[in-house]
Amino acid sequence: MKNNSVKHLTISALLIGLGVLIPMIMPKVVIPPASFTLASHVPVFIAMFFSPGMAVAVALGTAFGFFISTSPIIALRALSHLVFAVIGAYYLQKHPEIVFKKGQFTLANGKFQLFNLIIAIIHSAVEMVVVSVFYFMGNMPDTYYSQGYIYTVFVLMGIGGVVHSLVDYNIAYFISGTLYKHFNLPIFDKAIKHEKELKKVIA
Repeated sequence: MKNNSVKHLTISALLIGLGVLIPMIMPKVVIPPASFTLASHVPVFIAMFFSPGMAVAVALGTAFGFFISTSPIIALRALSHLVFAVIGAYYLQKHPEIVFKKGQFTLANGKFQLFNLIIAIIHSAVEMVVVSVFYFMGNMPDTYYSQGYIYTVFVLMGIGGVVHSLVDYNIAYFISGTLYKHFNLPIFDKAIKHEKELKKVIA
C-alpha cells in the first residue's frame, strides 16, 4: 500500500512537471487574439485515469506553476481545470468500462468520445466564466475588445476550447491506452476486471 502511494505521488509529480513544461515547448495554434497550446491539458487528463485525488493534485500543481510564472488569467484558467478533472475522474471511477469498446482499446469508441465531448463542454464553459470575469472587469488586452465579446470569448474561448479539449483528451487517451499494456493504470485495470466479470455473467 505504501509503495503504491509513493508510486502515485511520483507519477503526480511527473505529470505536474509536464503540465508546466508543455506550454513552454509545444507548438501553438494562434487564432488572434487567442492561442491554443497542443497537449497542454494532457497531464491532467492522464491523471484522471488514475484517481480523483491524482487529478486534483495535478490540476492544483500545474495551476500553482502558472501562478508563479504567467499572468493571473492564465493561472486561474488552469485552476478552473479542477472542475472537469474532479467530475471526469469520479465518473471514470464509476464507469471504467467506457475506456474500452468490446473489450478493446480504440479511439473509435463512441462511449468514451461522448464522455470526452461532455468533459470538453464543461472544461470550456468554466474557462469562459473565468475569461468573462476578466473581460467585463476591463482587464483583457485591447485586441479582445476590438473583436467583441461573442467572437473572442464565445467563439474562440468557447468553441475553440471545446475543440482543444477534445484533441488533448484523445492524445491523453491514446497515450494511456498504449501505456496500460505495460503499466498499471487503475481505470484501465478496473475496465479489464469489469469485462471479465461481464463475461462470467454471460457464460
